[in-house]
Amino acid sequence: MKATIENSDLATFTTVVTEGSFTSAANRLDTNKAHVSRVVSRLETRLGAQLLNRSTRHISLTEVGREFFERASSILAAVEAAELAVSRLQGTPTGTLKLSAGAEFGQLRVNSWVTDYLARYPEVSVAADYSNRIADIIHEGIDVAIRVGELPDSELSARKLGDIDYGLYAHPDYLKTADPPRTPAELANHHLIHFSPAGNKRWELTDGQVTRHLEVEPRLSINNNLAVRQAVAEGLGIALLPTFQAEQLPDLEPLERVLPNWSRPPVPVHAVFASGRYMSPKVRAFIDVCLELF
Repeated sequence: MKATIENSDLATFTTVVTEGSFTSAANRLDTNKAHVSRVVSRLETRLGAQLLNRSTRHISLTEVGREFFERASSILAAVEAAELAVSRLQGTPTGTLKLSAGAEFGQLRVNSWVTDYLARYPEVSVAADYSNRIADIIHEGIDVAIRVGELPDSELSARKLGDIDYGLYAHPDYLKTADPPRTPAELANHHLIHFSPAGNKRWELTDGQVTRHLEVEPRLSINNNLAVRQAVAEGLGIALLPTFQAEQLPDLEPLERVLPNWSRPPVPVHAVFASGRYMSPKVRAFIDVCLELF
């Protein structure tokens, strides 16, 4: 009779796949590369099939390996769900929360939520990745991703945390050199600083009743909001900025609101996580902190 495949072996195999190498998997599992390699070889012998294509530089899944990976991941998720059902009743957040967020929003907002979260729950730790790439939540084992903007349709679960409000801002020194605009159309007479991650030079402004779409000709275009704010603080012109960035950062000089009745439509922020019936205490507790502090 063939030996039963242990869940620990499944976990080792799925870690190799998600980490992309035996060495990285060994580091994550706090073991050595030889042990990880033996486990995968044992699985292949047990199944009578090759699961991984190996080369000197990287590994990849065979067709059989991909099917096995998906099923192994489902088994491990079911086991985790059973464990979470028990831990949920106990309600104590523990373990490492793997977190993803955009570079700027992560630095300016999410990091303060993490600080509060760690202070409240001494039995948790956080591994945070603040970058502008879109992390693969499932295959990278991300517990929570904080995402700014409308969400695409997916099988992931999401909880809306709030909205980012925007306004038009300038430094008082700049406004001393030019008459403040009285209407959105008068922005064309000013030096404009534009946040341009995708090259789009259109500003959508609304006063709650009327919406205007302005094709702007910026004097300066930057693909980083922090750099946009710095340029405004140096008196280079008017920019459309998140209000928290313009007004609520205590270590930065406040800016002056221009056309205060006009703003960009709010941008939603969500906590995104893998679909499932149960949410672990560490994830639930972090989302609660985010909702409270947003």
